[in-house]
Amino acid sequence: MQQSVVPELAHTDTRPMHWLATATALTGVIALSSLLHPGAAKAAQSTAGPEPKSTPTATAPPSTTGVDFPLDCGPVKEVVVKKATGDLDGDGRPETVAVVHCDSAMGTPPDGVYVLTQAADAARPRVVATLVDPKDRFTVTDFAVAARTVTATLLGYSSDNVPSCCPDVKTAATWQWNGHMFVRSAPAATSSV
Repeated sequence: MQQSVVPELAHTDTRPMHWLATATALTGVIALSSLLHPGAAKAAQSTAGPEPKSTPTATAPPSTTGVDFPLDCGPVKEVVVKKATGDLDGDGRPETVAVVHCDSAMGTPPDGVYVLTQAADAARPRVVATLVDPKDRFTVTDFAVAARTVTATLLGYSSDNVPSCCPDVKTAATWQWNGHMFVRSAPAATSSV
């Protein structure tokens, strides 16, 4: 047998005391590492000014569900055919503008256009303004809410002799809140359909 060039190591034989010392040291390292946590990781460091403040939760616009529209439909139900939302009065709370008519199986029922709002403590939204009354026999097209303005194209009738199926007058309409009520702009030239 050949002699080793390296002297024999003193720790080549394992004893129970060796395992106990290793286990104690390992337990200490684990316990210490559980007390120390690194900071939260960030993908990118911002060099710009302070972080932007969070914006308050936006108020949801009023729903048209369960609203009592001032519309007499008799035995048929009301139908919301179009709706749009926007802050029309500048108070920071959105309003909903709804185009509603009676659900008729035949013909073209006239539309009503209503502005809805809902107080923070109210259970349901309510109608606060009527922009188009169904009694005026208009059909509303090209309806929108933008820049605190309600716009629509109204199809109507030049006389009571014109059949309900065939409106013959087309008028552009715009409404804005003046601080007290919704004001309709002076109608542009009315054209024939």
